[in-house]
Amino acid sequence: MIDEEPAAGGTPAWVVTFADLMSLLMCFFVLLLSFSEMDAQKFKEIAGELSKAFGVQREVPADDPPMGSSIIFTNPTAGTGQNGSAMEALDSTSAEQLTAATAEALREALSIELKDGGMQLDEGQRQIVLRVEENGSFPSGSADVTPAFEGLLSRMADVLSRVPGDLTIEGHTDDVPIRTARFQSNWDLSAARAAAVANALLRHAEIAPARLRVEGHAETDPRGPNADDVSRARNRRVEIIVDQSGDIDGIQVELDRLRAEASGLRTEVESQNPSAVGQ
Repeated sequence: MIDEEPAAGGTPAWVVTFADLMSLLMCFFVLLLSFSEMDAQKFKEIAGELSKAFGVQREVPADDPPMGSSIIFTNPTAGTGQNGSAMEALDSTSAEQLTAATAEALREALSIELKDGGMQLDEGQRQIVLRVEENGSFPSGSADVTPAFEGLLSRMADVLSRVPGDLTIEGHTDDVPIRTARFQSNWDLSAARAAAVANALLRHAEIAPARLRVEGHAETDPRGPNADDVSRARNRRVEIIVDQSGDIDGIQVELDRLRAEASGLRTEVESQNPSAVGQ
C-alpha cells in the first residue's frame, strides 16, 4: 500500500514514483523513435548511452553502414590470423580496385597517345605513372606547352579531377647542360616544365591545388644512360604520378578508431553485465 502522507513541502510521496515511471517511458519512446529512422550510426550511439545509464544494455551489431561511408561495421575480433584480419584484406582489395579503375579511365581517355607511343602508363599497387616524352610536348630548350600537348592535358585533367589521389608532376632532362637568359641550368628547365604542366591541368579542370606537387629533377633520375641522342630523348620527359595510398591510409585510420571504440564498448558492457558474455 502506498503511503499517502505528504513528503516535506506538501508533495505526496507517490509523485516520486510516478516521475520515475514517466522518465522510463520517455526513454522507451525515444528508443522507439531511433529505431524508426533505421540509422545504424545513431542506433549505435544511443545503445552506448543506454548501456551507461542502465548497465544492462547488450551490444547490438550494426550490419548496415551509414549512407556515403565505405566502412563496414563488424566484429573487431573476427577473422584474425597469421595473414591479418579480414578488415585489412578488404582494405587491400579496395586499394587495388581503386587504382585499377583509375588506370582504366586514363587508358580510355588517352588511348590514341598510348597507342602511338608518345605516352606510357605504368600501373602499380596504389600508384599510376603517366610518362610523356619531350617530343611533341615542349620545344627544345623551352617550357612552353605545345598546342597538341595542351589538348592531351585537357583530356587528362578531366579524368584526374574525378578520381582521388595526390598528383606529383616531375620534370626530367638529359645530361646536356643548358644556360640561357631564362634557364640557368637543367634544374630550372625541369622545374619550369613541371610547373607548366600543373598550370595546364588547373586551367582545364577543377583540381584542388592542394592535391598537386611540382618537382624538378634535372638529369639526376634518368631512365637509362645518356649514351646517344635516342637515349637522351628518352630521359627528357614529364611524369605525372597519381598516388592513391593516402586515401586508403585515411580509411585505415578511421577503421582503427572504430575498432578501438567497439572494443571499449564491448568491455564496458561485459563488465556491467557479466551474464551477457558469450551470449
